[in-house]
Amino acid sequence: MAPVLPALLCLGLSVGLRTQVQAGTLPKPTIWAEPGSVVPRGSSVTIWCQGSPGAQEFHLDKEENPDLWDRQKPLEPGDKARFSIHYMGQVYTGSYRCYYGTRTGWSEHSDPLELVVTGSYGKPRLSALPSPVVTSGGNVTLQCASSRGFNRFLLIKEGEDESSRTLDGQQTPDGQNHTLFPVGPVTPGHRGTFRCYSFYRHTPRVWSAPSDPLELLVSGLSGKPSLLTPQGPVVTSGQNLTLQCRSDVGYTRFALSKVGGQDLPQRPAQRPQEGLSQADFPLGPVGTIHRGQYRCYGGHGLSSEWSAPSETLELLVAGRLRDRPSLSVRPRPSVAPGENVTLLCQSGDRTDTFLLSKEGPADRPLRLRSQDQDGRYQAEFSLSPVTSAHGGTYRCYGSLSTDPYLLSQPSEPLALVVADYTVQNLTRMGLAASVLLLLGILLCQAWHDHGGAEMQPGAVHRDPAPPRAQEPGTRASGVGASG
Repeated sequence: MAPVLPALLCLGLSVGLRTQVQAGTLPKPTIWAEPGSVVPRGSSVTIWCQGSPGAQEFHLDKEENPDLWDRQKPLEPGDKARFSIHYMGQVYTGSYRCYYGTRTGWSEHSDPLELVVTGSYGKPRLSALPSPVVTSGGNVTLQCASSRGFNRFLLIKEGEDESSRTLDGQQTPDGQNHTLFPVGPVTPGHRGTFRCYSFYRHTPRVWSAPSDPLELLVSGLSGKPSLLTPQGPVVTSGQNLTLQCRSDVGYTRFALSKVGGQDLPQRPAQRPQEGLSQADFPLGPVGTIHRGQYRCYGGHGLSSEWSAPSETLELLVAGRLRDRPSLSVRPRPSVAPGENVTLLCQSGDRTDTFLLSKEGPADRPLRLRSQDQDGRYQAEFSLSPVTSAHGGTYRCYGSLSTDPYLLSQPSEPLALVVADYTVQNLTRMGLAASVLLLLGILLCQAWHDHGGAEMQPGAVHRDPAPPRAQEPGTRASGVGASG
């Protein structure tokens, strides 16, 4: 029976302490976690509780845990205590509060500390729509997506306050789960690095691994560069591809962004000629991953400000669909300016959209929705009235609405010749007249040279000698006389 009395005394002391804790006669302490309250799975974390000088004991309570979670004696100089978790796991997640006691009583509870574990699931993908570089005053949407069935997503901006936002997830038709975080109107204060996490609603403190970081940049009002590809906007799968960003502004660096992408590769500017700055972005052999919309930006030195974005370049990858449409022209492939011309693109396979592309890096493809004509899909591209600028080599492609940047095999090339026959005839007549005039000049020169040789100065003009009279007994001709 001897041990019962100490036990009852301890129980009474504990009840008394709890009563004093509820009374809260001392200021509440401060609680925090190092290195932070969001802890990777398997890492260590320390919870600190700091109160008034003279504290004799610190207690740590965990939400939904009826028993005291831990108690520690204070460290010197006696105003704070350390609670260590050596291997962070789901069991340690939750809301913590601490309090302390002195000779005169117990403090209030601290504010709650939420302890979260990350890395329990694979990381989601964070992207910026339409681009991670946003013009000041514009809007951008940050999309966090995962292939798992998460129903909650959280967006964190790295910084002093680690500000965050949480939204419910939605399922897309392809089975992905995602949510959209609208940002804007954008100011320079929105610049920074963002990450997102995904989790389930019933375990709100068990998060996935963090997404890769996404840096949001705010572009200025300086002149926008131009973005082009020497191969043209339609490239064949496997073909080496380079995008060029250039400007007549003296930028020292350029950045390339892809709509929906998170990378922002940068290149130092080159000066291929006076007054022009340019950077090349080699993308290597083209694959389906390269399809989509691109923009580029110019920057000066180490400044975080970027120029306005270039016009959007749509990169289309051909050869990923099996069919090959046909291309024909009405009324004929050689026409005069001002005539009406129609290019007809047809396919026997299902096609949602047809694209007509003209060779050259500067010409954007024309798009038309296909029409079903007796089981064949077709689109008519009218170039009426044609000008000399319409001349060139054309090809057409088909695409599906599920992925408009993947194209079919190209049609056979069609050469459209725009010629002004009136001008051609006048040119021929002019050439003929020139030839006749040249011949006339040559004849006159020849006649002049022939007549002038006979009348040269110093030449003696002799009259022809009169015929000699024949002597008797001689012949008018012959070698000699007969005897």
